[in-house]
This record gives sequence, C-alpha cells and structure tokens, in this order.
Amino acid sequence: MTSLYVHIPFCNRICTYCDFNKFLIKNQPVDQYIDCLIQELAAINDTVLTTLFIGGGTPTALTVEQLEKLLSYISRRFTITDEFSMEANPDELTSDKIAVMKRYGVNRLSLGVQTFDNELLKLLGRTHEEADIKAAVDAAKSLGIESVSIDLMYDLPTQTLEQVKKDLDKAMALNIDHISSYSLILEPKTQFYNQYRKGMLQLPDETLAAEMYDYTIKRLAQSDFRQYEISNFAKAGHESHHNMVYWQNKEYYGAGAGSHGYINGIRYYNVGPVPHYIKAMETQGTAVKERHPVTTEESMEEFMFLGLRMNSGVSKTMFEQRYGIPMDDIFKDVLNELTQQGLITDEYQQIALTPAGRMIGNEVFEKFLLSV
Repeated sequence: MTSLYVHIPFCNRICTYCDFNKFLIKNQPVDQYIDCLIQELAAINDTVLTTLFIGGGTPTALTVEQLEKLLSYISRRFTITDEFSMEANPDELTSDKIAVMKRYGVNRLSLGVQTFDNELLKLLGRTHEEADIKAAVDAAKSLGIESVSIDLMYDLPTQTLEQVKKDLDKAMALNIDHISSYSLILEPKTQFYNQYRKGMLQLPDETLAAEMYDYTIKRLAQSDFRQYEISNFAKAGHESHHNMVYWQNKEYYGAGAGSHGYINGIRYYNVGPVPHYIKAMETQGTAVKERHPVTTEESMEEFMFLGLRMNSGVSKTMFEQRYGIPMDDIFKDVLNELTQQGLITDEYQQIALTPAGRMIGNEVFEKFLLSV
C-alpha cells in the first residue's frame, strides 16, 4: 500500500507569501480540470491507499458540486485504510462542504489559519478573520471530522513575540488535535519577496525568530501537544500520517497540475500551468513532465535529511536493511562531527536531532549531502 497527493491549484485570492502552484479561480476551467484529474486518478494502479491528501491552492475554493464530483469518484476508486486529509480555508469551510467531505470519508482537516491577528491576516492576503477560525473548527468537529489541524506562521513582517504567544494561546483554546508552526520563508516570485527586495518589508531579526520558535516548542510542551517533527505538534494519535510518508522517504503518487510523485524508485512531476495540464491529459493521457530515477546515493541522503526532521530520528538498523550497508560506513565522519557539536544524538541505533540541532536543522541536513 502507498499514498496519494491530489493538487487543487485554485484560490479565491493569492497570498502575499505563497509560491505554491496556484491560480485565481475566477474564469478558470475548473470543471474541465476536475475531469482531467479524475482521468489521471483512473490510471493509478493501486486502489488501496494508506493515506490520501488533497491540497492546494485551496481545495475549499471549489463549489459543493465540484467537491462532490471529485470526492465521490475518489471514494469509488480507492479504499483508504488510514488517513484522508484535506486542506481548507476557515472562511470557505461551509457546513455543506464539510458534510460532503464527511460523506466521502475525509477524516482529517488542515486549516490554513497562519495567525489570529486580523491585521497580520490582511498583510498576508488571507480572506478570513479571527472569528472565522473558531467557527470552522467547531463546525468540522460538530459534523464528525475526527482530526482537525491548523497551520500557524511566525517570523512574519512586523510580528512580535507577544503576538506569537497570543496565537498559541488562542490555538490551544480551540478543539483541535494538531498544530503546524512554520517560519516565513521569502520565496522568489512572491509579493513579499518583491517587497523585501525594494526595502518595503520589515521582518523580525534572526534572534527574534529563534525566540519565537523556542517559545513555541516550550509552550506546546506544557500542553497535550507533543512535538514529533521540526514544525509539527500533535495530541496522541493525531500525527499527520501522510506527511510521515514523506519524512520516512516512502513512495507516493502525485496527481494534478504541478504535483510530484515518487513511485518505483522514480521521482516525477507534472506540468504546472492549468491549461498545459489539461491539454496534456486530453491529448496524451498523462501530464508527467519529467521523471528522475533516484540513485542509491540520493536515496541515502533523503533517508537521512528527511528522517531527521522527526523527533524520533532515523534508525541505523532500518538504514542497513534498506541499503545493505551500515550507516556508519557512509556517514561515520558526519555523525561524529555532529555528535561532538551537540547537534545530534547517536544512541541505541537511533540518530536524532538535539534541541540545538532543530534550531539550525537545514545546516545539519546539508552535512548529509554526499556530493558536497
């Protein structure tokens, strides 16, 4: 069994920080896109999936009828044994849409909250306000969605540590099961990036950003939320099983414009623009733009830097079972260096980041790139 990611590239508004493959939904051929998406899903050989995640863009930008068409097909085509997740915007999550999701097996919702501060929400280009967040969570829970997660962001323009503290307090007061907390990353081609290059964007300095992350970890540690990955915290049994597929370097299908997949040792990605995706599906029956056979060396690198994102880390035993060679034969010098620096622990056949290592995770991960 494997997993599946389905991409809905439409949004009612483009956020100022977002570099995902997305398009304003107005005047887009949404129904035609869904038909092509269903065609792509029909070509997937596996019909039993462990997890399925519908992301975007904004899946809840679809109408109730469009959602029902897609979800009813998915429910007929696939058996999902574990987790069926969907991303949603708080202000778009109507009772009718939740009811459709519930009817066709969605058991986990991921809400794009980002912050509870209405002024910061405007700055981010979000369409919701603070009041919409609790309403969405309460509606989802009352209609039987088993697990609700929210995304938060820190290191935002003009954001203070006090605002981060308020966001966490308000998040923990909700009836939710999972919190993802991400630092803002300025990505090229976003509105924020262009504003920053022109000197029009005031960001917290690195010290304050580190304080925000450190506070988030310590505050959530005082609650029922357990940190299980660099940016993710969950109540017991509510970890994101789909994301763990990525972090454990397991294989998965990707469907939709710009989506990525990893099947039979080959990473592939689809064409991104919606018209190109539709044309490719209608004329060729596939939208795959490029395939890349993953070498053993690349797979070893990915095993390490993806797995180390999780608090549990990576297993030396599993590494040897997978690659037929001890981890120390490949990474002994790196492991020794990082252990001496206090950035990882190397105990009981398990390698894991220390709290100091999590603060500079990307720098640690780079050490495992064999070609560098």
